[in-house]
Amino acid sequence: FIRDPDLVKRIGEATALEVRATGIPYTFAPCIAVCRDPRWGRCYESYSEDHKIVQQMTDIILGLQGEIPVNHTKGVPYVAKNKVAACAKHFVGDGGTHNGINENNTIIDEHGLLGIHMPPYYDSIIKGVATVMVSYSSVNGEKMHANHDLVTGYLKSKLHFRGFVISDWLGIDRITSPAGANYTYSVQAGVNAGIDMVMVPFNYTEFIEDATSLVNKRIISMSRIDDAVSRILRVKFTMGLFENPLADLSFADQLGKKEHRELAREAVRKSLVLLKNGNTPNQQFLPLPKKASKILVAGSHASNLGYQCGGWSIQWMGGSGDITA
Repeated sequence: FIRDPDLVKRIGEATALEVRATGIPYTFAPCIAVCRDPRWGRCYESYSEDHKIVQQMTDIILGLQGEIPVNHTKGVPYVAKNKVAACAKHFVGDGGTHNGINENNTIIDEHGLLGIHMPPYYDSIIKGVATVMVSYSSVNGEKMHANHDLVTGYLKSKLHFRGFVISDWLGIDRITSPAGANYTYSVQAGVNAGIDMVMVPFNYTEFIEDATSLVNKRIISMSRIDDAVSRILRVKFTMGLFENPLADLSFADQLGKKEHRELAREAVRKSLVLLKNGNTPNQQFLPLPKKASKILVAGSHASNLGYQCGGWSIQWMGGSGDITA
C-alpha cells in the first residue's frame, strides 16, 4: 500500500463521504511526516522514511478534497462539493526529531530540512490542500509553533500557501516549558509566527482575553488578524459553508457502507509487511504450504483487534482488546 497512491486516494474518497455523514466538513489528515527514526513512537502515522513515497501518498488529498480543476492557482485551497477540507501535518520535521523522541528537536541543516521533510508539503500545496497543522516539535531549538521564518516566511511567502494554518491541540501552550508557563507570550508568539486558527480545547476565555489585549496594545497587528480571518474565510467560502452550514442528511447512508468496509479490508491486506523470508527452501516461511492442516499465529497481537488497528482507532493512542464491535 505504501506504493499504491491510487489506493490511498480511494481511501480519501471513502473517508470524505463517511466524515460528511457525521456532519463534519474537516479532517485532520493526512500526516505527511517522514519518519527517520524507528524509535519515534508515532512512526505508524508516517507513510515512509522515504520522502518520495510520502509525496506520492499526498494523493489522499485529492480523494478527500476532490481533483483540482485545470489551471487552478497554485497554493489556493480547493475543496469540491460533497468533499471535506484536508490538513497536511505536522509542519515541519516532526518525523526527524533527535533520537526519535516525540515532540522533540529536529537538528538538521537547511539542505536536509528542505530535501527530506519539506517535499511532501510542496505536493500537498500543489494539490490544493486547505489547511496545514503546525508541529509540536522544534527545528534546531526553535519551537515550530513560534517559528515565523518557517510558517510565514517559507510556507506562506515562499510556497505561496493560501489556505489557513492551524495549531496542534494545546500547541501554543507548549511553546514554553513547562507548558502554559507564560500563556500571554504563547498567544503572541504563535499568532505572530503565522498561526491563523488556534486549537484551544479548554481555556478559550483566557485565549480570547489575551489575544484581544495583545491586539489592542498592537503587539499583534490588525494586519495579522486580517490575514488570518481572510484565510479562514477563503476555505469556508470554497466549501460553501455559509450557504450550507448544517449537516447534509443525504450522506447518512454512507456511514459504514459495505463498499467502504471492503476498501478497508483491501487496505489492510496491502499494508501487511513480511519483515523477512528465508533464503533457502527449508527456511522460507512463504508461500504457505496448501496442505498444512494448521497454522500457528502467535504473539500478543495475534487475536487483539485493538493492537492490530494501532493508534487513532477509537482512542488516539489505540487500545487493547475488542475496541469496537
